Amino acid sequence: MYKTFSELKKAEKTYPNAKKSIKVALLGDTATQFLNIALKGTARTEGFILEIFEADFGQISRQIMDSSSEYYAFDADYTIIFESTHKLLSQYYKSYDSAKDFADNKVKYIEELYNTIQNRTKSKIIYCNFPIIDHKIFGSFSNKVESSFNFQINKLNYLLSFKIAMNKNNFFIADLLSIQNKWGRDFMFAPNIYINTEMVLSIDALPIAAHTIFSIISSLEGKFKKCLILDLDNTLWGGIIGDDGLENIQIGNLGIGKAFTELQYWIKALQKRGIILAVCSKNDEDKAKEPFEKHPDMVLKLNDIAVFVANWNNKADNIRKIQNILNIGFDSMVFLDDNPFERNLVRENLPEVCVPELPTDPAEYLEYLYGLNLFETTSFSENDTERTKQYQVEAQRVVDLESFTNLEDFLKSMNMVSDVQSFNNFSKPRVSQLTQRSNQFNLRTVRYTEQEIENLITSDKHYTISFTLEDKYGDNGLICVIVLEKQDKQTLFIDTWLMSCRVLKRGMEDFTLNTIIDLAKKTGYTYVAGEYIPTSKNQMVKDHYENLGFSRKDDKWILNVDNYQPKEVYIKNSICYFKIYNCLFSFRKSNFKEFSSINCFLE
Repeated sequence: MYKTFSELKKAEKTYPNAKKSIKVALLGDTATQFLNIALKGTARTEGFILEIFEADFGQISRQIMDSSSEYYAFDADYTIIFESTHKLLSQYYKSYDSAKDFADNKVKYIEELYNTIQNRTKSKIIYCNFPIIDHKIFGSFSNKVESSFNFQINKLNYLLSFKIAMNKNNFFIADLLSIQNKWGRDFMFAPNIYINTEMVLSIDALPIAAHTIFSIISSLEGKFKKCLILDLDNTLWGGIIGDDGLENIQIGNLGIGKAFTELQYWIKALQKRGIILAVCSKNDEDKAKEPFEKHPDMVLKLNDIAVFVANWNNKADNIRKIQNILNIGFDSMVFLDDNPFERNLVRENLPEVCVPELPTDPAEYLEYLYGLNLFETTSFSENDTERTKQYQVEAQRVVDLESFTNLEDFLKSMNMVSDVQSFNNFSKPRVSQLTQRSNQFNLRTVRYTEQEIENLITSDKHYTISFTLEDKYGDNGLICVIVLEKQDKQTLFIDTWLMSCRVLKRGMEDFTLNTIIDLAKKTGYTYVAGEYIPTSKNQMVKDHYENLGFSRKDDKWILNVDNYQPKEVYIKNSICYFKIYNCLFSFRKSNFKEFSSINCFLE
């Protein structure tokens, strides 16, 4: 699945249709010219154009500490800091007398870099952790010697995660150590190249390192995998259920069955993390479901699967059906199938779907998939654990809708309720995640990290609103995010309006606008202004403001608050928004303590 370095060098010509441009600063203590090339090529294959400022190596401190440096003039969206274990070893030798404090002192230095950047820019920081150099000064006993380099490098990698990344919202770790663990040090490092060029990554390792680093950027930019679609026979179990029967498929703890069981455990962990699981199998549906329902060694159960499609139709057509039900992009899907014919069929008909080239031996499936790092993420919230259930419930809504003669009666029957609040410390992770994940119903496609959400919570220049949606079928969780900017004394500007596509066509757009106008009236604004910034994925909302009654003025859409007639909706508000407004500023100051205690219904 990885491109070679040579292929990445040619990516500008072979992938000419990349559109979105991102500014990246690359700061290293060793030569980074080839990493620069690999990053640009990797970005191209993902549809992005990287504009990279590459400092001369060894200038990390100067570029960051000097406020007049070229780094700050560049104003990067992302800052990649690549410090090598080799330079770290040199520093360790020079500070041997205080070696027990080496990792702690290094962490203080990294924190100082982070704080300086955050105080001066909005750049997100991607810091590469440290592969191991086992220089055999103490041998295996180094694990018991606190002053040994091995002990200190292990401690440093731990502190990077535990002390910095967990507590700094704009700090992300590119895990180069895991690349070494997977591929080996001899693959990753070429001594002769290092001695002659100061380059610590081998030519073969560069594409993998670039993929690892850029996956973080891609995820923060809203492009990542959300759904794993599974074939069944010889993919989730050994054998063919229709021919071999329930008792004879291979699964469990013996022989090759162990490979399928361990694969299912991995898939189950993805599902618990929030990845949507779907089945696409050429089978009779009852036969296909039988192992999930009856086989004692099956790890995955039917309630783990959001959409189950088993028939004898073309698999590309069935994946289109799955996509239509889930309402997500094809480029957010991964399809696993043991059959080369089916893989190629899907690749040819649905080129946006990621189709890994599974090994012929099922024993190698899992290690192969580990190495691809298909499901990179930069966020996780409690809502993720409920995602499968939410999509299962949505499928049931679609079925029930067919029994109603008109949409209005169906909406009335759903008993919909929305909890409307300003952002707070409880909703912050989910709000941030929704801004990063939402691509289709997203008017301006602004991404926010948790730190940036925290800044909005305390800002006196913005109003923030989050919406949940619950109905008789279940709770959809937080599904809509609004950020309003106080543009002038008369106008509120809709900086961000995004919504989960799972709740379209239920009146949520109208309900949201009613809420925005209520706030504008209560705060004395005459106009609400909006803007649509087109992307390759948000064409569905290009007429959004026009459909809601806004008038076009230059590149903005304007709505007069006084002339607005509230739209009829069938959604009740579980929190009185007027009370929220009256308490807005006091809640900002008190971090929204007791915020959830304000409850009333708007009839």
